Amino acid sequence: MAKTTLIDTTARAGDLAIDARAVNSKEARALYKKREQIYPKLAQGFFRNLKWAAMVVLLGIYYVTPWLRWDRGGGRVDQAVLVDFEGRRFYFFFLELWPQEVYYITGLLILASFAIFLSSALFGRVWCGYACPQTVWTDLYIYVERAIEGDRNARMRLDKAPMSLSKAGKKVSKHLIWILIAAATGGAWVFYFGDAPTLFRNIFTGQADPTVYLFIGILTFTTYALAGTMREQVCTYMCPWPRIQAAMIDKDALSVTYRADRGEPRGAHKKGDTWEGRGDCIDCRQCVAVCPQGIDIRDGDQLECINCALCIDACDEVMEKVGRPKGLIAYDSYANLERRQQGKGARYKLIRPRTILYGALMTIVAALMIYGLATRHTLSLNVIRDRSPPFVRLADGSIRNDYALKLINMTDQPRRVQISVAGLDGARLLAPALNAEGNVVVDASADAVTNVRIHVVAPPGVSTGSHDLSFTIRDSATGEVATSESAFLAGGAP
Repeated sequence: MAKTTLIDTTARAGDLAIDARAVNSKEARALYKKREQIYPKLAQGFFRNLKWAAMVVLLGIYYVTPWLRWDRGGGRVDQAVLVDFEGRRFYFFFLELWPQEVYYITGLLILASFAIFLSSALFGRVWCGYACPQTVWTDLYIYVERAIEGDRNARMRLDKAPMSLSKAGKKVSKHLIWILIAAATGGAWVFYFGDAPTLFRNIFTGQADPTVYLFIGILTFTTYALAGTMREQVCTYMCPWPRIQAAMIDKDALSVTYRADRGEPRGAHKKGDTWEGRGDCIDCRQCVAVCPQGIDIRDGDQLECINCALCIDACDEVMEKVGRPKGLIAYDSYANLERRQQGKGARYKLIRPRTILYGALMTIVAALMIYGLATRHTLSLNVIRDRSPPFVRLADGSIRNDYALKLINMTDQPRRVQISVAGLDGARLLAPALNAEGNVVVDASADAVTNVRIHVVAPPGVSTGSHDLSFTIRDSATGEVATSESAFLAGGAP
């Protein structure tokens, strides 16, 4: 009897496990909902034109910049913007940065971060709506899609229609143009890392390095996938900024807002009907039709909203047709919504503690970078001490240490420099070419690193152990000085 009970209990437990798996499967299907294709309608108005202008300007900068020339003289590269890994340089028009000056790049990234923080505190996700690469390329891809397949309704009908030669031709044409744009995107990116005309010729003649083709292929795939097939999913699921943005804004930040106090209660409206007792929203859903994220702005602030403001254009057009004031959807703040509920007028506070803070931080970082560039040294010195052997005892009892000096001349002209040493009493330089002061005189090549081997000799009787040593180089013509610290090692008596 007990055995039968145990079997029945086990069977029931198995049934419960199957039921639990079924429930979990349903929850999983609900959690990972299949993507619904979005067909954004073409909007007309100020913000749509602003987005067109932003797209043209930003794409123009991206594609054209590698082809700009800048004469630096001295036989140096003449590409205006170039990340030269082989030559270990970063060129930006008149500016030339060396590897040890990477902190300028860090400063630029910090400055850009504060700029995004400030723009978010002022106008919400305006970066996402107009300047983010994902938005810019997605806009371009939708433009191509619309040009080939038609606007919203035409694209929806085409996708529902059975396959035909006409449909296949449109789909193939669209994807081919998308791939060409993606390839041009990847190609333009690699031009920032090599001489653009030379690299362009080598790519099409098969003479480019395999890594060039590899990176073009990677960027072609990612551009095609992100802008062509994933689109709003990138903004919703992959991008961290929507989740960080809440910390950047407050109730006075402007963002694209549906003014529910004016629009509700919503509902259809016929010509000639009164507007008494109802809101201005006629529930036409044009704001949803033009949204590239496929959301309804009337549901309030949402993670998916990129503040592109196309819904403002769509709503203003409808308001104009029905004879109601524009601005049912507009850039507004939560503070203004609260003020209107209290019967007060709107007030826009652009100058607030957080905007002052972000602006001040931007000013400080920019000032530090400008000061650093204005006082930037063009002569630098690195000292590497020979470790094997750590020291050499000469016949007269003196101690010799050997050093490798790297003289960095950041100008386009050769320079004559004097090398001196200090910090250890009685220490002297030992080299074939010494001037009257006992300093080494060498020529530092233009825009290059000159390697010099130096011997330092300490007199007999120097104490055992490590001694601080300072090397100095001085430009004989300009007087510019660079120093580097090192150590001198001395052993005990033999």
